Amino acid sequence: MGETTMTLSTLDLSRLQFAFTVSFHIIFPALSIGLASFIAVLEGAWLRTGQRHYKDLCMYWSKIFAVGFGMGVVSGLVMAYEFGTNWAGFSAFAGSITGPLLTYEVMTAFFLEAGFLGIMLFGWTRVSPRAHFGATLLVATGTLISAFWILASNSWMHTPQGFRIEDGHVVPVDWFKIIFNPSFPYRLVHMTIAAFLVVALVVAAAAAWHLLKGRRDPAVKTMFSMALWMLLILAPIQAVVGDQHGLNTREHQPAKLAAIEGLWETEKGGTALNLFGIPDMEAEVTRYAVRIPHLGSLILTHSWNGEIVGLKAFPKEDRPNSLIVFWSFRVMVGLGMLMILLALVGVALRRKGRIFETRLFHKAAIVMGPTGLISLLSGWITTEVGRQPWVVYGVMRTSQAVSPVTQQQVSITLMLLIVVYGGVFGTGIYYIMRLIRQGPPTHDIDIAEPTTAIRSEQSGRRPLAAAE
Repeated sequence: MGETTMTLSTLDLSRLQFAFTVSFHIIFPALSIGLASFIAVLEGAWLRTGQRHYKDLCMYWSKIFAVGFGMGVVSGLVMAYEFGTNWAGFSAFAGSITGPLLTYEVMTAFFLEAGFLGIMLFGWTRVSPRAHFGATLLVATGTLISAFWILASNSWMHTPQGFRIEDGHVVPVDWFKIIFNPSFPYRLVHMTIAAFLVVALVVAAAAAWHLLKGRRDPAVKTMFSMALWMLLILAPIQAVVGDQHGLNTREHQPAKLAAIEGLWETEKGGTALNLFGIPDMEAEVTRYAVRIPHLGSLILTHSWNGEIVGLKAFPKEDRPNSLIVFWSFRVMVGLGMLMILLALVGVALRRKGRIFETRLFHKAAIVMGPTGLISLLSGWITTEVGRQPWVVYGVMRTSQAVSPVTQQQVSITLMLLIVVYGGVFGTGIYYIMRLIRQGPPTHDIDIAEPTTAIRSEQSGRRPLAAAE
C-alpha cells in the first residue's frame, strides 16, 4: 500500500496562521478588560475607606495589567497586517465596513486608553487621588469601548446586514444595522462577561497560591474574597447569556448549531441531545453518541418537541467541521459548570468561616486558574470554525478571501511567528507569573489612611516611585 501524505493548501495555512495569532492575542485583551475594571473597583474602595491594602492591590495588579496591555497591543498589530498579507480578498471586498469599524475603535478606545494609561500607572504622586481615579476609570472605559467596536465588526461577519454589493464590493447602506446586527448584543455581553471571569479565576488562583503559602494578610484575603464573589455572580449569568446566544445562532446560523450538537438528521417530534460522541464528517454520523431524548429541544428551542435542522439539510460544501466545534463547545460549557461549582463551594465555606483555611479548596482554585482562558479560547474556536466555510456568513466564502500568496510564503511566516511569539510572549507570560508569585506587599498593620495622609503622598516623590 502506498503512503498517503496530507498537504496543507494556502487557505489552510493562512487560516492556521491567523488562528495562531488571534489565539495569542485574545488572551491579553481579555486580561486588560477584566483587570482594568477590577483595578478601578480597588481604587474606589481605597478612596472610600482609606485602607492601605486596597491601594497595594491596585498598584500590584496595575503592573500585571501594564504587561498584558502592552502584549495585547503588539499582537493586535500583527493581526492588522495579516488582513493585508493573508486576506487581501476579504479586505478588498468588505474593507468599506470593517475598516471604519476598526478605525472607530482606534479613535475612541485606543486613544482614550493611551492618553490616560500613563497617569494610571505613574501618576500616583503627580495628580490628586480623585484625578488618578478618574484616569483609571477612563482606561477601564476604554477597554470596554474597544470590545464594543471589535465585537461589532466580528459580529457583522457572522450576521451581516445593512449593506449592498456593487461591482464585487460591499457598500454600507445603514450603519446602525451594520453595528447593531442580530448577533452583536449577545456576543458583546458574552465576551465582556468572559473577560471578567478570566480575571476572577486568575485573581482567585493567585490569592489561593499565597493562602497555601501561609499568608493571611488583608490584601490576599480581599482579592480571594472579591474574585469568588465575582465568580458567583457572573458564572450563572454567563450561562443564561450563552443560552440566549444559542437561540440567536439557531435563527441566523442553523448549520453552526447543527455542527455544535453533532446532529445530522432533522428529528421530528423532538430533538435528542448528544452529550458526547465523535462526529464523522465523511460518514455523516456521530459515532458512540450518548443521547438524551428531547433534551436538545428543551435546551435549544425551550420546548419539548422543538425541531433542530440537521447537517444533512445543508450542502456538504456549506457545513462547518462538526468534530472541532462539537468538542470545543463542550469544553467551554463543561468548564463553565465547574466555575459555578467552585463559586458555590466557596459560598458554603464562607458560611462556615473556612474559606481562608481549607487547603483543598485553595488547590482547586489554583487548578481552575487557567480555565477561564481555556474556556475563552474554546468559545472563539466554536464561533469561528462554526462560521466556516464563510468569512462573511452567506455572502463571501473563506476561499475567496485569501491573498494570492504561495504555500511556501505562508509556511515561512507561520514558523517565524511561532518562534517570535514563543520568545516574546513567553517571556511576558513568565514575567506575569513571577509577579503573581511575588504577590502584593505585606504590612503588619492595616491602618486606615485619613484623607490628609492620602493627599500628602503627592509631594516629593518621583513618578516611577509607585512602580517599586
